[in-house]
Amino acid sequence: MTFNSLVEDLVNAQLTQRQETQGLGMVPIVIEQSGRGERAYDIYSRLLREHVIFLVGPVMDQSANLIVAQLLFLESENPDKDISFYINSPGGSVSAGLAIYDTMQFIKPAVSTLCLGIAASMGAFLLAAGTKGKRFALPNARIMIHQPSGGAQGQAADIEIHARE
Repeated sequence: MTFNSLVEDLVNAQLTQRQETQGLGMVPIVIEQSGRGERAYDIYSRLLREHVIFLVGPVMDQSANLIVAQLLFLESENPDKDISFYINSPGGSVSAGLAIYDTMQFIKPAVSTLCLGIAASMGAFLLAAGTKGKRFALPNARIMIHQPSGGAQGQAADIEIHARE
């Protein structure tokens, strides 16, 4: 299995997840013609070739793994070309979001982030993680940032240490 076929499988898995999450029955197909003939792509694969990736829906381990793989793949294809990251997410898992964040900071290409719809909680965090000067929101997009939530239990000294952190 080649690296490209692995990424194609990951993209297809992400599309399946999107269809299940959004209730979509059909993903548009784009047909490209070249000197070697015609080739059909699902719209998300075609956009991936243009260094465009999406986070649609909650931030979960599965979606984070796919986005991390796409970021690493796009860096390997062209480390000098910016990546556009479109976000429409109500937030989700902190650990999954931090995996995406760490990868965005680790790779060489600039990551331009754009909110369409909503970027709430971890979605807003990822929106803010884009390269300085390349963070955008569409006119009717909504961004929601909240205080971190958490809890502590145990001995009073442990709770005090946790509160200071």
